[in-house]
Amino acid sequence: MNTNYAGFGQRLVAIIIDVIIIGVVQSFVFVPILAAAGLGFASGAENMDFSDPDQAAGMIGAIMAAAGGVWLLAIIIQVLYFTFMESSKMQATVGKLALGLKVTDLQGNKLDFTKALIRNLSRILSNFTMLIGYIIAAFTEKKQALHDIIAGTLVLKK
Repeated sequence: MNTNYAGFGQRLVAIIIDVIIIGVVQSFVFVPILAAAGLGFASGAENMDFSDPDQAAGMIGAIMAAAGGVWLLAIIIQVLYFTFMESSKMQATVGKLALGLKVTDLQGNKLDFTKALIRNLSRILSNFTMLIGYIIAAFTEKKQALHDIIAGTLVLKK
């Protein structure tokens, strides 16, 4: 089995490339949604009595609900991008492909969709630990981040 583990720096550059790609894709999804929501909020604000706390609270609640929906959709897009790419025959996202990396299970085999999904849902934990879940890849023996340890995966140089 290939034990040429991808280092923290390579993984960082790969994720930067992937974040740029995801950002472009998300802009095509979110701009029309946010434009429609903004027009709705603007027309609602025109008719709003700002001295009425109930109306103000309703507007704030609607804006918070819209922001939560956008956040949830962003997470879904990210998880699906990483899951489909890493469980494909390429075994890598575009960023990882650009750096000659691939994602495998602990035996060096291609990930199935379920294992890739577990890995990428676990990335949420890596994000919520103030990115410490990613940083530990610089210090673990097999260069595994928290989500790799949870899912039993490796990122290898091809």
